[in-house]
Amino acid sequence: MVSINTPITIMFVIYILAMLVIGWLGYRSTANLSDYILGGRRLGSFVTALAAGASDMSGWLLMGLPGAIYLSGLSEAWIAIGLIIGAYLNWRFVAARLRVYTEKTSDALTLPDFFSNRFNDSSNLLRIVSAIVILIFFTIYAASGVVAGARLFESMFGMSYVPAMWLGAFCTMAYVFIGGFLAVSWTDTIQASLMFTALVLVPVMIVFSLGGVGDSIAAVEAIDPSRLDFIANLDTIAIISLLAWGLGYFGQPHILVRFMAAESLQTIPHARRISMTWMILCLAGAVAVGFFGIAYFAAHPDQAAGVTENAERVFIEASLFLFWPLIAGVLLAAVLAAVMSTLSAQLLVCSSSLTQDIYKTFFRKNASQPELVWFGRAMVFMIALIAIWLASDPNSKVLGMVSYAWAGFGAAFGPVVLFSLLWRPMTRNGALAGMIIGAVTVLVWKQFGWLSLYEIVPGFVLASIAIYVVSKMGASPEADVLSTFDSVQDDLRGQHQ
Repeated sequence: MVSINTPITIMFVIYILAMLVIGWLGYRSTANLSDYILGGRRLGSFVTALAAGASDMSGWLLMGLPGAIYLSGLSEAWIAIGLIIGAYLNWRFVAARLRVYTEKTSDALTLPDFFSNRFNDSSNLLRIVSAIVILIFFTIYAASGVVAGARLFESMFGMSYVPAMWLGAFCTMAYVFIGGFLAVSWTDTIQASLMFTALVLVPVMIVFSLGGVGDSIAAVEAIDPSRLDFIANLDTIAIISLLAWGLGYFGQPHILVRFMAAESLQTIPHARRISMTWMILCLAGAVAVGFFGIAYFAAHPDQAAGVTENAERVFIEASLFLFWPLIAGVLLAAVLAAVMSTLSAQLLVCSSSLTQDIYKTFFRKNASQPELVWFGRAMVFMIALIAIWLASDPNSKVLGMVSYAWAGFGAAFGPVVLFSLLWRPMTRNGALAGMIIGAVTVLVWKQFGWLSLYEIVPGFVLASIAIYVVSKMGASPEADVLSTFDSVQDDLRGQHQ
């Protein structure tokens, strides 16, 4: 058991207390449901950019990606390339349109809210189906975050799995419960800054300790030349599957909601530049940690026990050996930041959907704002408990569901979001068909693993075809639906003039 007086433990405690203070400040700024769910649509470009990035990049950025590069070399970097392309296209074609459209469609606060209002769906069928998709996938997604947090506390402080799981989950749940969207966004900004700092400092120190970039690359090449090969042991389908992760961005509710919360249309271009710069540098840093870590731990076999046991510890082990304990504590808090930022976003999206799309729509249409806010807080608590229950088995394969959930959202929501923002003739039935076909394709393809192709690819393609065909087969959208679409386009053209 690691002593509570160690510098690393002290830095973790300071970090967690800081997040709780921010949660309290968010609580003081939350007056109604719009504040709790979207922060009152008043996020500036800097907070919008870093909140989108931090909620996207979970512990995978500091543990999963460096570990994969450490084991297999640069061939694993294709997924980072796909994510960069997908994120840029999401900012370029979705962010501004979604920000304008959600405000014009009865000030939609959630993605199901937007779908329902976009097509004047009085039956609320779109709202129900999309809310169910969100709750199923995000509860599992959140469980994976609980597991990741538990593993961090377990390995860093010698705790057993169950106490580590409860502690990690409580730290995140507390500031989401108290402060809502504002607290999540403000903490995401700090967490993104911490992740960026860590992913710059650690690879620089590794390279410095090895004598420079040239010597580091030569050392990796001497160990295994295939580690420098971007297509080593990869066929065309494997490369397509890795790049296809980028398709998922168009349908991720916890990222899209950041666009909806931007202060104005004018904040989006600046936010895009900040977010993409942050993302590219962070992914490059994560790849560099894994790649140069190959040479570092080969040169220091006495320090390699932790990485040999689990390659995903390469960032953690490098931080512990290359930095003073106090600085190492700050860097390792970045791992906790990555886990907490994504988990908090997932808890809030689930809570928002239950509050706005289920409770308010079907049970308490005239509920007061304080009632809705407190119901939202209660839903954060409930979803967190379900996620903890799903994660309670230390041998569970919940973490393996992350790619499953990413594909599910990407295929079920991605084409619907893109078509609804870009294609005027799209209909309610087309949206419903695309959502169902995308989700079902992912579920079926995952079970059979046809062609060894990542299930998001067929799911995205078939959902897009379904949207187009079903929309063309039905009657044209109502006049007010078309009018709203045209109004959004006019606003966007005015922005570019």
